Amino acid sequence: MTNDRESTAAPIETAASHFIKDIVLEDNASGKFGGRVCTRFPPEPNGYLHIGHAKSICLNFGLAEEFGGRCNLRMDDTNPTKEEDEYVRSIQEDVRWLGFDWDDRLFYASDYFGQLYAWAEQLIEAGKAYVDDLSADEIRAHRGTLTEPGRQSPYRDRSPAENLDLFRRMRAGEFPDGSRVLRAKIDMASPNVNLRDPVMYRILRATHHRTGDQWCIYPMYDYAHGQSDSIEGITHSVCTLEFEDHRPLYDWFCDALGIYHPRQIEFARLNLTFTMMSKRRLLDLVQQRLVVGWDDPRMPTLSGLRRRGYTPEALRDFCSRIGVAKRDSTVDLALLEHCLREDLNRRAPRVMAVLRPLRVVLTNYPEGRVEELEAVNNPEDTAAGTRKVPFSRVLYIERDDFREDPPKKFFRLAPGREVRLRYAYFIKCEEVVKDAAGEVVELRCTYDAATLGGDAPDGRKVKATIHWVSAAHAVEAEVRLYDRLFTVPNPAAEEDWVATLNPASLETLVGCRLEPSLSAASPGERFQFERLGYFCADPDASSGRPVFNRTVTLKDQWAKIEAKG
Repeated sequence: MTNDRESTAAPIETAASHFIKDIVLEDNASGKFGGRVCTRFPPEPNGYLHIGHAKSICLNFGLAEEFGGRCNLRMDDTNPTKEEDEYVRSIQEDVRWLGFDWDDRLFYASDYFGQLYAWAEQLIEAGKAYVDDLSADEIRAHRGTLTEPGRQSPYRDRSPAENLDLFRRMRAGEFPDGSRVLRAKIDMASPNVNLRDPVMYRILRATHHRTGDQWCIYPMYDYAHGQSDSIEGITHSVCTLEFEDHRPLYDWFCDALGIYHPRQIEFARLNLTFTMMSKRRLLDLVQQRLVVGWDDPRMPTLSGLRRRGYTPEALRDFCSRIGVAKRDSTVDLALLEHCLREDLNRRAPRVMAVLRPLRVVLTNYPEGRVEELEAVNNPEDTAAGTRKVPFSRVLYIERDDFREDPPKKFFRLAPGREVRLRYAYFIKCEEVVKDAAGEVVELRCTYDAATLGGDAPDGRKVKATIHWVSAAHAVEAEVRLYDRLFTVPNPAAEEDWVATLNPASLETLVGCRLEPSLSAASPGERFQFERLGYFCADPDASSGRPVFNRTVTLKDQWAKIEAKG
């Protein structure tokens, strides 16, 4: 069976207009930046990317693509205690999977450590930076509050010569970790606390994933970020709203150094219901083994979504639909799932799978006979064609498709009742076989040979069609049913957010029976299990049998919301 094809080079569908696009248009019209458009996606390699990063990726790469510009991928790797090569590799894989490429423009903040250090010395010599001996707690206490100004450090008035000597000795490793920092000398009374002499460098003896032990002092993110944009010639530095109050600081550094100024623009980050977006808390989930890793299909990480069966096209469509705004809001998870269903409905082959099998014996079907019945691969795609599925005397159906004592409006199989088997015949339940505990273990049925592919010649009708697999040809598999990881719409707002984890977020079914075409499914292949939902073949081969993850159910809550609207 052929798999849906990934279009890794497909252009992103951008919204008709948004305020950042309008700013770029205005800048181009005025000749600012000489008509250049150069953006960047600058993740910190201290964890795996999640769906919130997908919005930023699509925005930055999408803007560059739309305006004929360039988008850099830059690792803002200024904290060696939290950064790893594993995260760098995963970031690159995720960006490529979404359909974007940075060509030869992969950069690191650590590429600029030498220049950043030289600029720090320049600021010291200009009397705009000083070495401070206060501890981290003392610096915090001196900073003041939103309503009260900060207090100056007693070391703030050291001479440039003394500060330069101390800073060079910091670099040389003469002082213990945390004993001194380099701070910018700005304004301790500023209403913006980010301008109250922020720390630029700290002493930190930690091996960096790229520079090793070359440095024992490292720049702070707020010092390195804006200058990295300047070095790369970024025109539009697109950030999320939490960096709006940091913009005056980035501008101050560029002004004080007399270097090129990018234009920073802030937009609202993605907030999604029933989803945790804090990378720190996602790391907690991994480290506390509350999930099985960063790529656990319940995680909102791009690797988790990919393993669950999400498509890059669905994520790009979702990012396009939610648009770009200046004000924070929360998006319903149902919209993301709706985008996924729309995409999978067009591309995913239909197959038959029985997750909770009940044995059915067709007593009047010839023993040893096997028919090859024709089944449609995807009714939404005429080019998808058909396939052959084997039909035999012994079948499996879903246990939920039978009731010994059916309730009202239950039209599926019951004693004495007739239903249609998908692509096959009418069958009628004649006898129910139970084990010693009284549980139904087998149904004895008859089939009507005259009903293959159509109604009964005598005109009788059935009210239900159910799926099935041939017992002799079925593939035994493990199926994992994934649900939302959290039980509340905003888990980040809960004091005990771990208590909001959904205990039913994973149900593992063994002994499932799938049609034989699925025996050759490759990891990542996506299918619609008819009547059950969309599923993806998992790379886990530890059980010795195929494993499939439920990507999303067939029920579409967002479509119902739209219809009501």
